[in-house]
Amino acid sequence: MLDVRRLRLLHALSVHGTVTAAAEALHVTSPAVSQQLAALEREAGVALVEREGRRLTLTRAGHVLAAHTQLVLDQLAAAEADLASLRTSVSGVVRIGAFVSVAALLPRVIQVLRSAHGSDVDLFVHEMEPEASLPALRRGDIDIAVIHSYNIMPRSLPTSCESFELFVEPVNVALPLSDPLVQQDSVDLSVLADRPWIMPRTDASCHELTQRACGAAGFVPRAQAYCDDFGVMCGLVEAGLGVALVPSVARRPGVALRPLKQQVFRTVSAVVRNRAEGQPAVRAVLEELRQV
Repeated sequence: MLDVRRLRLLHALSVHGTVTAAAEALHVTSPAVSQQLAALEREAGVALVEREGRRLTLTRAGHVLAAHTQLVLDQLAAAEADLASLRTSVSGVVRIGAFVSVAALLPRVIQVLRSAHGSDVDLFVHEMEPEASLPALRRGDIDIAVIHSYNIMPRSLPTSCESFELFVEPVNVALPLSDPLVQQDSVDLSVLADRPWIMPRTDASCHELTQRACGAAGFVPRAQAYCDDFGVMCGLVEAGLGVALVPSVARRPGVALRPLKQQVFRTVSAVVRNRAEGQPAVRAVLEELRQV
């Protein structure tokens, strides 16, 4: 019989990549991880890890067993969620990872939760982009990942996760109020081919969105500035440094947002592990996210 606690260590090694990182994630020592993995190999009767230089990596058998372990851990999480759903009280710690433009809305969620449940629901907020929050959700570092995806850039979810749509908003071109294009109901991106652009940083999905949208319109955007925050981007647009693509939530005085004729939009969703929405505290946070 394979020990579930040891299987959890193998799974942590497959997710985190190193014994040290796996040990930190599970709050145990590195020697303890190595010892328990050796015991798991004896139980399995096959080599599960091998040494590459100074690191332990999974063998083919280790990868197979880690994949099965994911299913086992998902079932255990579902069982815990089902038991938690039978409780009438709403309490517990909920860790949420949200990208910056939606994280700004979370203070309202916290206020409502505090009003309804006092300190019984303890919300921890981590600002992170979907590229970071989805892996964190899979590892179990957070309970809810608030993510975005674009219609021209679908985003795949980790296995054993569920997504709950919060809202859909158009992607607009941000223009200075003095720009003649402000008089139009919608803007064709092709007319902005010669303009300087305010771009998200190159490793962000929003950067890829701008590249794809402009590419479909027949040109490569010429970056005048790079920044992460939509508010800063709009401030640079207002100052006349360039134009930018931003969602409606980035609206601010001094900048006009106009829809694109190409109809680009993004969907904002809350993602949880399977059945986690059955936990009263997680469910309460999801409900308030939908309301806000």
